[in-house]
Amino acid sequence: MGRVVVDRVEGECAMSAVHYDSYTDARVHLKDLLDAAERGQVATVRRDSATTAVVDVERLRHFLTSLVPSRAQVVPEADGWSVFIPGLPVAADGATFDEAIAEMVDALREYAEDWQERLLDAPNHRENWGLVQLIALSDDERLTEWLVGSTR
Repeated sequence: MGRVVVDRVEGECAMSAVHYDSYTDARVHLKDLLDAAERGQVATVRRDSATTAVVDVERLRHFLTSLVPSRAQVVPEADGWSVFIPGLPVAADGATFDEAIAEMVDALREYAEDWQERLLDAPNHRENWGLVQLIALSDDERLTEWLVGSTR
């Protein structure tokens, strides 16, 4: 069918949504689809009965950091520090605070990999989709900032 642009006027700003009714149309207009997503517009593609959103990574990552609190708890111990996140099967230890946090970043990456490979449909893990996306979309520095509660 081609591109469908929906214009809505809210106050004095016009917002446009970009939608393609087929994978073929989206592929032909991939640049337009990606440009719309990068501008922050709603950008979607329908394939069979599913509609998929195309979203700019930085916008999604920023949104996820506001929705997914770290909840990391850091505990001093006799030989260093331990970090854990209640409700997640992830923990780390280090001789220093920074080492423990760096180990936790690695542990979170391992969890995200395991989630992608086999845990995404497990009843006690499927709700961690947002966390896994946040981990995958963050470099080590930003994941560390999220863990300790400081953001850019």
